Amino acid sequence: MRQPCVERGKEYLPLTNRFTVAGKPVEVKLPLKRWVNMAERGWFSGDAHNHRAPAELESAMLAEDVNVALPMIDWTTTDTVPPALSERNMKGSYGGQPVVVDPTHVWFPRNTEYEIFRSGGRQHTLGAFLIVGHKERFDIPVFPLKRVSERAHAEGGLIDLEKHNWNWSVPIVPVLKPDLFELANNHHWRVEFGVRNWAVPAPKWMKLPGNGSGTDTELAWTHYGFETYYALLNCGFRLKPTAGTANGVHPVPLGFSRVYVHCEGGFSYEKWMKGLGEGRSFVTTGPMVVAKANGKHTGAEFKSKAPLELNLDIEAGFPDSMLKVSVIQNGNEVASVAALPVQPGVRGLQKSKTKVTIAESGWVALRVEQACSGRFFAHTAPWWVEIEGKPLRPRREQADWFVQRTEEEIARNTGVLSAEQLAEFHEALAAWKKIQATAR
Repeated sequence: MRQPCVERGKEYLPLTNRFTVAGKPVEVKLPLKRWVNMAERGWFSGDAHNHRAPAELESAMLAEDVNVALPMIDWTTTDTVPPALSERNMKGSYGGQPVVVDPTHVWFPRNTEYEIFRSGGRQHTLGAFLIVGHKERFDIPVFPLKRVSERAHAEGGLIDLEKHNWNWSVPIVPVLKPDLFELANNHHWRVEFGVRNWAVPAPKWMKLPGNGSGTDTELAWTHYGFETYYALLNCGFRLKPTAGTANGVHPVPLGFSRVYVHCEGGFSYEKWMKGLGEGRSFVTTGPMVVAKANGKHTGAEFKSKAPLELNLDIEAGFPDSMLKVSVIQNGNEVASVAALPVQPGVRGLQKSKTKVTIAESGWVALRVEQACSGRFFAHTAPWWVEIEGKPLRPRREQADWFVQRTEEEIARNTGVLSAEQLAEFHEALAAWKKIQATAR
């Protein structure tokens, strides 16, 4: 007797069945039921950070119903080795054009990971960032960071900060100028949380659950990412959320963490990447959430001379679990609604409305969490709001932390990195101190 479970990504209900295998082959049909069809709404999913071999990628994409996959074809772990020359690269020649699996499933080969574990000729971890959707292979080492950033953006690529608590992650933001923040990342596993007590612990002001480090439980890790993201947004860095699994390296299916992007008028790889860079998106490890503010998708900007009322039309859902949908404004929860579980046989998302009044510049986004545990979550990209005469200002503890982390990183890297390499950290420190001077 066997009891198989068949799955296909996030939009289908998993199916379990029992069958008996006797002396002859048995043909078993296991039809899956879809609880939501995001493509019908113009939303298409992607795994923007994976290490799956191209020979296996197409079948994995179809099995998990991932519309766009961005594998890290080039991957260096040494500060002096350009990604194009690294021994970690995927073998083969893949060109620089989208690879079409079918009309709504595409993967793209020009993606690069700088994940530096060896610096200054010794084992010394800095951290990682990704470049996705660029044109040519990167034949330059990680330093100077500014050169890498300028080339990535000149080629139309997007820079992903990857995970939030690598040693260098937040210190280098002013110099690297990333576009994306991997809010649903490769430490979110379908199995038990497996990467504990890793890298830089969270500051006390975040008041995270558990022991406060942000690295002891999956819930704490997730909220450590939220709080870091909110602090960066409050400092004026308009990062858009993205998602990836490192499938092929980490024990997690392709697309377990995925980002959905809205493509107006139908799917194409070019539309999807443009939407990712402009923030018409949400990330998820399970729940679905789509919303408009005053009739506009996430990524839109509103300008006003007076306080502005945002009317939010929200659709959210998750099979067999109630959701809490929180409206986050400049890092604070200002409103919430509940989404009831999607019932068996019911297809679609639950609609709700709420509104918030914005009196100062900043941003608004939706955070969705499984009400019983908070383990599975979704998070939209922000809407941006500019109120004349009321500029966005970071909170004091946020700006102080970024300055502190950069100073700590300069001290940690002194004697390891060259003076030229350290100069970029000092440049970043000057930028953080300028932002600190504006803090409330």
